[in-house]
Amino acid sequence: MSELVAVSYPDVYRAGEVCAALQRLQQEFLIEMEDAAYVTRERDGKIKLHQTQPVVGVAAGLGASRGTIWGALIGLLFMQPLLGMAAGAVLGAASGAIAGRMADYGIPDQFMKDLAGKLQPGTSMLFVLFRKVTWEKVLPHISQYGGTVMHSSLTPEAEARLQSALTEGGAPKAA
Repeated sequence: MSELVAVSYPDVYRAGEVCAALQRLQQEFLIEMEDAAYVTRERDGKIKLHQTQPVVGVAAGLGASRGTIWGALIGLLFMQPLLGMAAGAVLGAASGAIAGRMADYGIPDQFMKDLAGKLQPGTSMLFVLFRKVTWEKVLPHISQYGGTVMHSSLTPEAEARLQSALTEGGAPKAA
């Protein structure tokens, strides 16, 4: 079962930094994310949503490959497989791009915008939908950034442990 976590940060850059750190952890196979995005609330109050999944491009590529295969098969019926492949690729890419534009995979955009409405100007919020996570190995990497858990689907104990690690790790170090 996937776990959703939303953490707010006191500046507009930190959510993006933590998102990049989580993507590195995913490359090291310490976590598996279904989706990750962050929202910034600029000083003028405007909210900007930053997606990490290129849904339209992926869907267009998938549509083009499926269209090519189906176009070749249908083209074989009319003895024009190359023409069928070309036409299928174009139609498949177009339909895939349209489907990708209309689809909302992972974390719903409206949910992120609604929760981001609670942010103060000059702050940011990270949204992560974890498929698998080993908190013992991940917390040391993300606790240094601090943050406040705004929403999660974690158990109350796991959420408290996460918030404690973020509070302790984000506290200013005594000189």
